Amino acid sequence: MKLKVVWPGKTRNKSLYDLQRVYLEKINRLENCTLVETKGARGFIDKYGQKIRGIEADALEKHFKDDYIICLFDRGKEMNSEEFARFLEQTGSAAPRCITFVVGGFLGLAERILKRADLLLSLSKMTFSHELTRVVLLEQIYRSLTIMKGRHYAK
Repeated sequence: MKLKVVWPGKTRNKSLYDLQRVYLEKINRLENCTLVETKGARGFIDKYGQKIRGIEADALEKHFKDDYIICLFDRGKEMNSEEFARFLEQTGSAAPRCITFVVGGFLGLAERILKRADLLLSLSKMTFSHELTRVVLLEQIYRSLTIMKGRHYAK
């Protein structure tokens, strides 16, 4: 299975950045996973919100190819860790396509990115910052891979 995680901009919070690296290293011991940070955009939300999402969408789309796209979205499908592991296993074995997770920036994802997704996934009914969402996603990918491989991972 080939995995890719794509998001706009770099993680500025050093503690969260360090956690991302820890989980990415753990994931890569089990499966091939690439992390791609694309161009992030900044500006006044009220005035440039749509433009910011559009700029970020342009940069994100360059990394999709024919991948199976999973967008993180607050109103997406919710799964527990075991369901997510089964989903990843089935999706990864069903087609040789790369499974690409897309996390939005501070304003979320452009509508065209959401429409392109094969799955809209919610990590929780709660709202997290985009930087914290990155860590939670990587941890859940790692947890799912350990479940798939029958390895023990603390609850």
